Amino acid sequence: MSDNETKKRILIVEDEPDIVRGLTDALEFENLDVTSTSQGGDAVRIMKSGGADCVILDLMLPDMNGYQVCEEIRAFDALVPIIMLTARGQESDKIRGLDAGADDYVTKPFSVGELIARINAIFRRLRRSEPDELVRIGSADVNLKKHTVYSSHTNKEELLSFYEVELLRLLYERKAEPVSRDEILTKIWGIDAHPSNRTVDNFIVKLRKKLEDDQKEPKHILTVYGLGYKLVP
Repeated sequence: MSDNETKKRILIVEDEPDIVRGLTDALEFENLDVTSTSQGGDAVRIMKSGGADCVILDLMLPDMNGYQVCEEIRAFDALVPIIMLTARGQESDKIRGLDAGADDYVTKPFSVGELIARINAIFRRLRRSEPDELVRIGSADVNLKKHTVYSSHTNKEELLSFYEVELLRLLYERKAEPVSRDEILTKIWGIDAHPSNRTVDNFIVKLRKKLEDDQKEPKHILTVYGLGYKLVP
């Protein structure tokens, strides 16, 4: 980060003091401005006052759960990156978090280094200055700059999250060519692949809901078994 660049602001929403201290020290070492709260309601108020460029959000909080906090933030801020922390390993909980508006999730216990890599990957991509990018995928018109998708099939416009846009951008740049999960994780999330990592698969599910006329029989975001995915516009 250059001297004249404004520090990025991180909001940690977590009620375990040891985790807050550890994350705060690590993030401040990365020259990030850190604010923390243990209360979901406080987090929503902080975000309404423009309080962060990225939110690290625990699922279990004293006053409300992370899903509720995420949904309330998304009601007035559609694009701020939200990374959810959860001690739960069930796939359904992760999917619920993504559906509530989270951009990513990390399961406790987690590597602080991996979390920082994900945050830095987000900020590197947000610094890009690009014109509006309009792409057509089936019956959907996607604006990669404005994070929107309009489907003529449903006659509805929806917002795309940060990682949905980045995943779609990569697949579109390599359209009709298989892209492995390992490559997607490395290029977009900035992390090494792991056999149990279902991050990419979960985001593919989200994209299919918004882009495919029939997500159960996808025609555009196709699975390449044993490897990854490819996009057929």
